[in-house]
Amino acid sequence: MRWLVVVSVVSGAAVAMSAQPNPHAEIFETSDRCLGCHNGLRTPAGEDVSIGSSWRASMMANSSRDPYWQAGVRREVTDHPAAAEAIQDECATCHMPMSRTEARLNGGDGAVFDHLPATIEENRADRLAHDGVACAMCHQISDRNLGTPASFTGGYVIAPSPSKTPAVPGARPMFGPFKIERGMTTIMRSATGFDPTEAPHVRQSELCATCHTLVTKARGPGGVVVGELPEQMPFLEWKHSAYAGEQRSCQSCHMPVVDEETAIASVLGAPRKGVARHTFIGGNVFMQRLLNRYRKELGVAATAAEMNAAMALTVANLEKSTAELSIVRAERSGTLLTADLHVRNLTGHKLPTGYPSRRVWLHVAVRDRNGRLVFESGSLAANGSIAGNDNDADALGVEPHYSEIRSPDQVQIYESVMGDTEGRPTTGLLRGVRYMKDNRLVPRGFAGASDPQIAVVGEAANDPDFGDGGDRVRYAIDVGQAAGPFLLDVELRFQVIGFRWAENLRPYTAEETRRFVSYYESMASSSSEALAVRHHIVN
Repeated sequence: MRWLVVVSVVSGAAVAMSAQPNPHAEIFETSDRCLGCHNGLRTPAGEDVSIGSSWRASMMANSSRDPYWQAGVRREVTDHPAAAEAIQDECATCHMPMSRTEARLNGGDGAVFDHLPATIEENRADRLAHDGVACAMCHQISDRNLGTPASFTGGYVIAPSPSKTPAVPGARPMFGPFKIERGMTTIMRSATGFDPTEAPHVRQSELCATCHTLVTKARGPGGVVVGELPEQMPFLEWKHSAYAGEQRSCQSCHMPVVDEETAIASVLGAPRKGVARHTFIGGNVFMQRLLNRYRKELGVAATAAEMNAAMALTVANLEKSTAELSIVRAERSGTLLTADLHVRNLTGHKLPTGYPSRRVWLHVAVRDRNGRLVFESGSLAANGSIAGNDNDADALGVEPHYSEIRSPDQVQIYESVMGDTEGRPTTGLLRGVRYMKDNRLVPRGFAGASDPQIAVVGEAANDPDFGDGGDRVRYAIDVGQAAGPFLLDVELRFQVIGFRWAENLRPYTAEETRRFVSYYESMASSSSEALAVRHHIVN
């Protein structure tokens, strides 16, 4: 017998509670129950917009298989063993949300390592955990508390069953943007046990904010909470940008709509206008490549073709939709070559945003008339480190923000650097209590300077050329006796996992940490992507 399920929010996390003891409550289904009808979808022009195969190659689908996340959780429970259960529960909230929600519904806590590796499935909870952020998860989140602090840090609320009597449970609602005919409701209920329900909130940024606005609790001796950190704030960054006022939601960029009227189901699906692609386009092509290369070890369900298609979309997004780079002025006077570079953020949040391991930087090279390199700042080494970056060279160093660069050992890196309670840089997420540096490029129309959760931190806060969607930086290069004309090559590069974030896992000997370090070493030389490239001749 099942009972009426009510979901409430406790301490910022979604917790399922039952009206009466309910040791076997099941409120989710794995994605395979949905893919039969929501795959095989093509536009009238022939484009494949299958919901299932698009999602399956995304980081949403692979949230629990992500080996960097697994290594990160292992590091945190090793560093803070007294809080191991609480840490796993917190991390499972958004990376293994279905298994965690059902565990809480049934009186337990979310677990991470109980469900790993993803190549082994022994029970229902394993299957739910490995399915990541799947259909039955996002489409059951109600509009309760959306956009409020109570909904952040995994504070999503799963809609209760519509049953009026616990003894006679009804089909649970599955929220979507379209009105569904009665006949289709019957088909979906019989296939999945869910009732498709029209709900406009699935198109709103506030839905994404439940997991993409995250405050982490720093732990001290004995697992005691010693502080908090706004770990990732893309929703608040967006809310304080021009994009929010223009009503350009998260979904409008990361789930772009199909231009043509297209069916959302392969079984009796009627063409609809505004169908959203479930590609969840972002910037994490490095992890997509890693998942594809080590697919067998990580239990990746998407086919190689699906992963390749997803990677192509991610690269195209990085190259076309993230940043604009221009050489505003470049000239030479005697032995001094000066160039003013302008970087413009094209996204609706900081660039980069999300997890603080990410960084964007300027790679600048100058060659003389014979092609000889006379200056270089920001080159990437084979191990994934950036030449001249103080933090890559020394774990306790922090590369400053620059308004002018004069030497090769100076490099303009747009990043956030966490600090611990002792004021030292750290990549231990649950050691971070503040940011020592945050000069990530703010979005156009940014009005969040007074909000401590998203404010600019460090030298950039006092740089008059930094802000309102971009940054201008001057390079003053002594070319000595080299003969011109000179070729000025400029790249803006992006790295999802900076060298220090991988390197600091090396001392940990657990399987997850050792495995990720080996993966990173095998792919470090290709760990970055060029967002924009410019060339200029200076006479």
